[in-house]
Amino acid sequence: MSTADQERHGVRLTHLDQELFAGAGVCKRDLIDYLDAVADRLLPVLADRPLSVVRVLRGQDAFMQKNLPKYTPEWVPRERLWAESAHRSVTYGLCNDRRTLVWFGNQRAVELHPALTRVGHDGPTDLVMDLDPPEGAPFASAVAAARLVRRVLADAGLSGALKTSGAKGVHVFAPLAAGQSFEDVAAATRAVGARAERLDPDLATTAFIREDRQGKVFLDSTRAGGATVVAVYSPRFRAGAPVSFPIRWADADEVTPAEFTVRTALDRLGDADPWAAELPAPQQLPDELVAEGHTIPVARVAAMHEGKRRAKARRESGQRE
Repeated sequence: MSTADQERHGVRLTHLDQELFAGAGVCKRDLIDYLDAVADRLLPVLADRPLSVVRVLRGQDAFMQKNLPKYTPEWVPRERLWAESAHRSVTYGLCNDRRTLVWFGNQRAVELHPALTRVGHDGPTDLVMDLDPPEGAPFASAVAAARLVRRVLADAGLSGALKTSGAKGVHVFAPLAAGQSFEDVAAATRAVGARAERLDPDLATTAFIREDRQGKVFLDSTRAGGATVVAVYSPRFRAGAPVSFPIRWADADEVTPAEFTVRTALDRLGDADPWAAELPAPQQLPDELVAEGHTIPVARVAAMHEGKRRAKARRESGQRE
């Protein structure tokens, strides 16, 4: 193997011809080639965002990694932050340059999950709705739910861009102006979900407990605060190595997520960056939307209390949990 095959952008590459993961249909070299080729489009959406990654090491289950490993090169940018969910400080990588992106690829970081804020940015950078269709439902149902969200945003004077999740659903991103609090953005996201549900309750639901969704598309409004969302153009740990890919609203009825993979996405892109083209300018959330959201319970908290209530009811009725 040539020197060029063994090193790229100052990163020593290893085991390039190993299958990336079972069912991927691509090897590690394909992943690194893809990340390198898409870097000019991907780096702007990763830059200065604390990064969590899904790694797939040979012989191990895939795992989410937030803390940079101890052997991380000193030249990899990083930021140490308090992680409320882990109740400890975490040293996150910042994927700000091509060399770092290739290094993550060599670490078999298949999925890239940036935070919804940037270091030095005041507040969240985006309002995000994650639309998850039930198992076996056509992709068209997720698109239909996304159109409900788009209508709610438009009615509030906002606009958003659409992308596949790289799995079976879609994400709607509405960029935000700086200075809006995490609490207000989380509230507005809940209000968007509730309004979209009211538009077509037969299609979409905000029910956080899976058994309550009744075969409807789940309008997940919890992608706020310290949450992450898989980056546009990021590969996914799924059979065939699909990638999260931008969709023009006008084309949403004509595509399927399986069309966009590590092997095919670059041909679909050509010289374009459709995500940058589709994203609207940063926006200010309307006070009315925020106020409505603050009247809506936080989904995870409400689901936790409801779960406890149901468990107690089962105990009292003599049923086994």
